[in-house]
Amino acid sequence: MKKLVVIMMIGMLYSCSNQEDYVDVPLAFNKPSNFPDVVYNLQNNPPTQAGFELGRKLFYEGRLSSDGLVSCGFCHIQADAFTHHGHSISHGVNNAQGTRNSPPIQNLAFQTAFMWDGATTHLDLQPIIPFTSPIEMNGNFDAALTMMKSDATYKKMFKNAFTDGKINSENMLKALGQFMTMMVSSNSRFDKYRRNELGGELTATELAGYAVFNQKCATCHATDLFTDNSYRNNGLPINPQVNDVGRYRVTELESDRYKFKVPSLRNIELTAPYMHDGRFFTLEGVLEHYNSGMVNTPNLDPLFTTGTTLGIPLNTTEKSQLIAFLKTLTDMEFIHDVRFSEF
Repeated sequence: MKKLVVIMMIGMLYSCSNQEDYVDVPLAFNKPSNFPDVVYNLQNNPPTQAGFELGRKLFYEGRLSSDGLVSCGFCHIQADAFTHHGHSISHGVNNAQGTRNSPPIQNLAFQTAFMWDGATTHLDLQPIIPFTSPIEMNGNFDAALTMMKSDATYKKMFKNAFTDGKINSENMLKALGQFMTMMVSSNSRFDKYRRNELGGELTATELAGYAVFNQKCATCHATDLFTDNSYRNNGLPINPQVNDVGRYRVTELESDRYKFKVPSLRNIELTAPYMHDGRFFTLEGVLEHYNSGMVNTPNLDPLFTTGTTLGIPLNTTEKSQLIAFLKTLTDMEFIHDVRFSEF
């Protein structure tokens, strides 16, 4: 009888310890009132505090790469709105160089596809691309999982984050997905203007820029996310040394050649250089491209053609007004949010 009681007590203790491993503290995902609907399926991977913290640790974990240095945060720096500021094209392991500029990664839960060419439509799967890229992180799942399984901190964090407590690729990607899902940038001065909140006052110049923007830019940079999630050719001269064919790499449809995803303009004041290959280092350079620098490359978006004229006519006043407006999209609360900072 005593032996049976001891066995029952051990079983109860084991059960309690398992329950204590998983920490079910949900994180509320609050959709800003001026934003469109969320695309990410929050029910399939509901963010929790423990899952989010694990995702943050993984985001800044250099040991996931082959050289032990390059993490997601290496190319997505918070102070620069999670871009690789100053680098036309991003640098990966052993200083390898790719062909594209690191895009910002805020408000991903509202987007339908990811990467400049839309190579994936699921946020939880997106990290696979840079993680396994020989140019970016050159990571290996077996090596990464072996490293984490031998790390006491990771063993505890996985147990806290998931009911099965397993250190596997599925949970690793889910944790990163939870972290990226919560990275919402919605407290710029423009947002406060849209929501009639304190601190949302815009100057006459900024309001004039907003009017120019709505007239000449808002078709592609739509909604308060400032992207319609489409792929377009905006008339950039083709770099013959790279000949990046854009969306065509994914679909192999001729109609997608030289098309790239329309980027969000949020925090654009902080994310230079611009375009998929970082060829412009100033907002003035970007606007001058649309005013006078377009070329009629294959699949040029028809929005940029009026008769025989290419581009978007912008005079000097309109350019300065537009830049003033674009700077109202800077969200310093997001930039300094300690939840997204490295440990």
